[in-house]
Amino acid sequence: MLFTDVRSGFPLESQEEEFRRLYTAVFPILFRVAYRITESEEAAEDLCQEAFFRYHEKKIVFPNGEEAKFWLIRVVKNSALNYAKRKERERRAYQRVFRENQRTEETGEEELLKKETRLEVSEALRALPENLRMVLVLKEYGELTYKEIGRTLGISEGNVKVRVFRARERLAALLLEKAGESSGGAG
Repeated sequence: MLFTDVRSGFPLESQEEEFRRLYTAVFPILFRVAYRITESEEAAEDLCQEAFFRYHEKKIVFPNGEEAKFWLIRVVKNSALNYAKRKERERRAYQRVFRENQRTEETGEEELLKKETRLEVSEALRALPENLRMVLVLKEYGELTYKEIGRTLGISEGNVKVRVFRARERLAALLLEKAGESSGGAG
């Protein structure tokens, strides 16, 4: 006995055969599209199966197999893009959480060391001659370019570079000297 589908009037057996033919012909194409977008075989396979499931559930009638094929490709493409976007959002969220978990609270000792270091740098900076201190402050704290510093101080860009270099050398020497004094060594 042959049963017919009430909606389409086609025999159920021929619909099943038609679906199998479409599945066999189109699945490889859908899989390649989904895989290229998701970069995951498992996700690509799931998305293809889901597209065929939607096609079967909706019982959409297309004038020909080509129209069904293009509909399925659009469905898989859109699903794969949504999947990829969701995975990217998840990846960024995980990275954010991971970075936040990497931050640790500073201990009192670390805070004290940072405070002492800032104090030592400030003292050493104040010990520099005015012309060297000013270029270093503008460069490191003001984050100005050599050209901007030159315009601000009315000197050439080359002169700024020389002064910044000399200021850094002197500052390092002063900090080393201070470290030698505090550790009990000769300075």
